[in-house]
Amino acid sequence: MSFFQHEHPYRVCYADTDQMGYMYYGNYARLYEIGRVEALRSIGFPYKKLEESGIMMPVYEMKTRYLKPARYDEVITIRTSIRQAPAARIVFHFELVNEGGILLNTGEVTLVFVNIQTNRPVLAPAELLAKLQSSFTVNE
Repeated sequence: MSFFQHEHPYRVCYADTDQMGYMYYGNYARLYEIGRVEALRSIGFPYKKLEESGIMMPVYEMKTRYLKPARYDEVITIRTSIRQAPAARIVFHFELVNEGGILLNTGEVTLVFVNIQTNRPVLAPAELLAKLQSSFTVNE
């Protein structure tokens, strides 16, 4: 099965870490946001364009699993994937991997497409679906 995947590097800075030099657990959600924003930008659909079209994507659910700590000054790769074509919701999957290829963290964030004016759920924009269409194959 095919799916969309994007990778984005991120260097853990001092402000990201706790007293032990590990990335503070609350900062992983920010890395997920960086991953999904950069993934959408990579297909020519920046989040700003989505909001300008009258649609926002509030977070519905977030799951995370901490396997090993990300450390100060380490370059980690944020792997973002969309494994299923979006409808009224879109689910982003994340893997954070260090320079040695070690999996540090996994996550999943579900967002809902919402009309900004009515605050009601809507379907994913046709332009986004068109840009993602080639990433998905139908199992026969």
